[in-house]
Amino acid sequence: MLELLKNFFTNKKLYKIAGAIIAAGLAFALLMDKVIMPYYTNYNKGVTVPDVTKISLEEAQTLLENYGLRHEILDRRSHSAYPANYIIDQAPAPRQIVKPNRKVYLTVNSDVTPKTVVPDVLGMHLRNAELQLENHGLNIGTISYESSRFRNTILRQSIAPGDTVSRGTVVNLAVSDGLGSRMVDVPDVTGMRLSEAQQAITRAGLRVGEIRFQPSQEFTPNTIISFAPEEERLTEGESMMLIVAERFDAREEIEAGAIIDDTTAAPPPDSIDNINNNNEF
Repeated sequence: MLELLKNFFTNKKLYKIAGAIIAAGLAFALLMDKVIMPYYTNYNKGVTVPDVTKISLEEAQTLLENYGLRHEILDRRSHSAYPANYIIDQAPAPRQIVKPNRKVYLTVNSDVTPKTVVPDVLGMHLRNAELQLENHGLNIGTISYESSRFRNTILRQSIAPGDTVSRGTVVNLAVSDGLGSRMVDVPDVTGMRLSEAQQAITRAGLRVGEIRFQPSQEFTPNTIISFAPEEERLTEGESMMLIVAERFDAREEIEAGAIIDDTTAAPPPDSIDNINNNNEF
């Protein structure tokens, strides 16, 4: 057995075969790195995207082909500043460097103005309304603010929901500023439980703002100690800060120590005497 192993590892032909395999592997790796992959990925080659906006679609197609690029019509819009079938926009943008044969997406001016149905954005948050209108190809116009309780919600839109208009039409919006137009009475919530106070404030047309907790011996935990501003009347939609009672009988043994509850009292003296008497037996 040892003789066979010795002959196997001292066989020159074996080393020649192994060397040939290693050399072939290295050659293949170099070929992949220097020739095949650079050719496949167009390594170190780039094309500067030409500006095809403000020219006709036919001219843009020819120019892109001359640069070794492809194209696709992404959208058609109506723009009064451009003749029909002229390029309004492109992606990637002009002067960017891209790989050869890259596709350039074109937005073309339509000779017929596309139509769209105006969505209903009443009661929506302003940001959601803007997204809805943009998705329907409409432009956001003037945004004016009016007094109302729910901040940044849409109160009115200049074009009625469901109307069919041209894409690119401007829609003006009236938005709530979060404050009402009238004065309301401030409820006296002192001594109320927190949940009751919150309901009373909401019913009055006001909002619950910051809530702070304060230890108190006078007030039951989770009841209102005070509130601010302490005014008789406020503008509808304003916020009120509440000071809420919490347990007073918790103290810290040391500044960073555990909380000790003083409500756990020591056993009465007579019970201690009973314990001592039992231990005598």
